[in-house]
Amino acid sequence: MSLELQLVLEKLTRIEAGLEQLAKERTVKEWYTTAELAQILGKAEFTVREWCRLRRIHAEKRSCGRGSTLEWIVAHEELVRIQNHGLLPLPKRW
Repeated sequence: MSLELQLVLEKLTRIEAGLEQLAKERTVKEWYTTAELAQILGKAEFTVREWCRLRRIHAEKRSCGRGSTLEWIVAHEELVRIQNHGLLPLPKRW
């Protein structure tokens, strides 16, 4: 194989990998788990779960297939709100 052809194939491989990564990042889901949200926002999953528990973000609980355990899920609209406006203030205690 010629050197020129090899260089073209290497470039195409890098372009393909870049496109796959971009498509993965740009995929819009209706709901995100705390692990997915943490990865998108660059935070620890524990931090995102605490935000849910403290009502710093709007989240819901759903069955996760592990018995009666429920897990937090966050809507795509809430992800966009967090990215644009940040966390909600802590709720006032009575």
